[in-house]
Amino acid sequence: MEELSVDEIRGLLGAIPDPEIPVITISDLGILRNVEQVNGRIRVTITPTYSGCPAMKAIENEIAALLKEHQISDFEIAYAFSPSWTTDWLTADAKEKLRLFGIAPPEETSSDKSFILGIRKKVACPRCGSVHTEVISQFGSTACKALYRCLDCKEPFDHFKCH
Repeated sequence: MEELSVDEIRGLLGAIPDPEIPVITISDLGILRNVEQVNGRIRVTITPTYSGCPAMKAIENEIAALLKEHQISDFEIAYAFSPSWTTDWLTADAKEKLRLFGIAPPEETSSDKSFILGIRKKVACPRCGSVHTEVISQFGSTACKALYRCLDCKEPFDHFKCH
């Protein structure tokens, strides 16, 4: 088998779907930080979306399985905690994929101060687009999402929280 370049490996790994939200990839999320070759060894660096994220072990396992599938046995998977992950790292394509999947994507920036200022955050319903919504729970189907309800179409939906 022909040896893969670092860019080819990055492309393969970047296509791994997030285990909690399979419509987006680890590259879409921005958690695949780096793929490099160091002294003949492949080093893959990833960043968790938040401390203790249970999906990270599954992602690590997927990375290892994919590398082994391509006959790459000399590798390491490293974690980078600084700078910490932020929803600002989500690609525009990832945000659109989330919306089409029924999850309201995070705002343009992670500097949301609505809670501190006592202002009701306006989260658009991913189904009908209405901003006439309300939070039901600060925690949705995963810890990184909040559960909302649209007051116009009456449908519940997850909102990917800003970090």
